[in-house]
Amino acid sequence: MSAEAAGHVAGLILAAGSGSRYGAPKALVEYEGERLVDRAARLLSGGGCSPVVVVSGAVPLTVPGTIVVHNPDWATGMGSSLRAGLRALSWSAAEAVVVALVDQPWVGVEAVTRLRAAWSSSAGGVSVAVATYDGVRGNPVLLSRGVWDEVAALAEGDVGARPFLAAHPDLVIPVDCTGTGTPFDVDTPADL
Repeated sequence: MSAEAAGHVAGLILAAGSGSRYGAPKALVEYEGERLVDRAARLLSGGGCSPVVVVSGAVPLTVPGTIVVHNPDWATGMGSSLRAGLRALSWSAAEAVVVALVDQPWVGVEAVTRLRAAWSSSAGGVSVAVATYDGVRGNPVLLSRGVWDEVAALAEGDVGARPFLAAHPDLVIPVDCTGTGTPFDVDTPADL
């Protein structure tokens, strides 16, 4: 993939939650000497995404090398954070965005690279690319710019892009990311 194509895919980290089940905001949780939010930023930038936007909420965040956007409605769920992040990227030249969740520290850079490659090889014809692991959908997810408005309109509560994916299965391309990492999320300290 050319450097020019690489610049057309942004990264978006949803990191606004309070971590009620965890007992603390997961963005600030350290794993292997690194905050989960920094790890997610490294994942997306390492996979070639630029710019990388982090959506904060429950706590203020500073994440080097990223643009941090505060979601004042963070308590309503992931949907409002997805909308805030897509709105923040509307000024950019990005033609697509890879969306990652802050509480999935075992997703590998290769998953991001494969999503970007699927989008790039289709000359932008892929509207949505979803990482799959052993045939099961997971994260991250790539959204072409042309679907951002509808994704945002359908993102309510804590479901993110799922309503859009369910309404438009014909636009969703599964990308096998088996062996690149795992999409398991951190819900409690025991998970780490």
